[in-house]
Amino acid sequence: MDQHAIAHFPPLLQGFDLRSMPVLRTDVLVIGGGIAGSSAALHAADAGAEVLMLTKSPFSETNTSWAQGGIAAAQRADDSLDLHILDTLKVGIGLSDRTVTRAVVAGARDALAWLQQLGANFDREGGELALSREGGHTRHRVIHAGGDCTGAEIQRALLAAVQRHPRITLRSPAFVRDLVVASGRCCGAIVDVDGAELAVEAGSAVVATGGAGQIYRETTNPTGASGDGHALCFRAGARIADCEFVQFHPTTLYIAGASRFLISEVVRGAGAVLRDRNGTAFMQGAHPMADLAPRDVTSRCILDRMVATGDTNVYLDLRQVDGDPVKRFPSIAKICSAFDLDLRTDLIPVRPGAHYMVGGAVTDLDGRTSVPGLFAAGEVASTGLHGANRLASNSLLEGAVLGKQAGIASAALARTHSSQLPRTATGAPMVENPPRLQLDDLLYSLKSLMWRQVGLRRTAEGLADAQARIAYWHHYLQRAATPDRRVLELSNMLTVAALVTEGACLRAESRGTHYRDDRPARDDATFCRRIFLQRGADGQIVAEQGPLFEPTDQQA
Repeated sequence: MDQHAIAHFPPLLQGFDLRSMPVLRTDVLVIGGGIAGSSAALHAADAGAEVLMLTKSPFSETNTSWAQGGIAAAQRADDSLDLHILDTLKVGIGLSDRTVTRAVVAGARDALAWLQQLGANFDREGGELALSREGGHTRHRVIHAGGDCTGAEIQRALLAAVQRHPRITLRSPAFVRDLVVASGRCCGAIVDVDGAELAVEAGSAVVATGGAGQIYRETTNPTGASGDGHALCFRAGARIADCEFVQFHPTTLYIAGASRFLISEVVRGAGAVLRDRNGTAFMQGAHPMADLAPRDVTSRCILDRMVATGDTNVYLDLRQVDGDPVKRFPSIAKICSAFDLDLRTDLIPVRPGAHYMVGGAVTDLDGRTSVPGLFAAGEVASTGLHGANRLASNSLLEGAVLGKQAGIASAALARTHSSQLPRTATGAPMVENPPRLQLDDLLYSLKSLMWRQVGLRRTAEGLADAQARIAYWHHYLQRAATPDRRVLELSNMLTVAALVTEGACLRAESRGTHYRDDRPARDDATFCRRIFLQRGADGQIVAEQGPLFEPTDQQA
């Protein structure tokens, strides 16, 4: 395996020839249909741009549509923008960008008003927006819909707005194979629609494809969350950062044979308690905020308790929540009832699962990446908001606020710059004796490796072994003779896994969601900085450490 220990990533997964495929032209290409992609598309179209919007999966399967908790925004007299900023900086463990944090938090009210104008209906109490509290928040500021159906309600309103906008064309399902960069700028993409290739020529492109939770065995993410956008931006040459920070949600329903299902943090905000198999409420004393400790702390406490008790999971006790838990959390109650679990009387088995990719393509506040013409928004972007750990319910907020900015900026660029795709491009050469692959086995091996060695707890030895295995798997997958969508998607997953593992190797400390058993202390003197990754001219990952700065959680 040693001879293939270094992975090489081509700029294109496959070559193309425009003489043999249809070409569509648009001002702005938006890839992804969640809150970030839809916000970008709608605001770009409102700015006068013609928008082509491509989604790999149905709108009901975006990360946004699966979001239960809500969207964070200071509303009450005992809350403020400054308190919301303070909570974000504290949870970000020193790496959150103060300027970005203030800009996103300050945009919350306008974003909420816009979503409601589009028809999103949020829960109310006495005529005012109802507010919940989640981990890391010191105030009740999480706006929700249907108790635990916030993302689905937001997605419903956004889809309706997208479908009725005269300047947005929606194509779904559509798998974007490659972004095309020519003369130093992004000029479009090569797309698979119903098994047929087509090219899209665009004045600018916005990548908003969501996360990459499917690289892990345990995840709350939908099946389409395979890191396609992260891999697209990396292959296109965009600067990537913070990939070592993968947030694990503490409470995923864990029943053998059942699909993993997120049990929202709002249930703990309503009074639910984590217990081990002996009934011990183990978060009491583990953190000043107990069951509402930040997600990284809670996830590791759960893992430690599972090891200590020899159990495969811990348990969530909703018997003491305020009100009837079945009525308060109808989606969770419905899922649990299918397994004969009653929220009113039963303890719910849970364990952590990969939930959110903090890292991604580095952008400014307008979504610009390091590649001219290429923008990114939402979970695929690394704006500096989340630092080393995301504050609960800040992601939908970021998607709405910065998705808007990316849409406006990409439309402005498309008006002033025309792009033209090259007529042909060469991909990887065909090889003799290509390997015969069992893709399901390779996929499961990757997910298991990431869970064991690049998950909640990491070591230098385990990370180095993971690097070598991922590089080897990626090497022979590139040689596969049948580069169909499953092969291409798995290639994207291996690319993102390599980026996560590389970042985790380089950050020889523990901070936020990144925990090294061999380096358990936080080291501000060496690592209060971001780690940037980029595709080099030779196809290898090139790493660069950003400048040291004063920890923002200590400036708060």
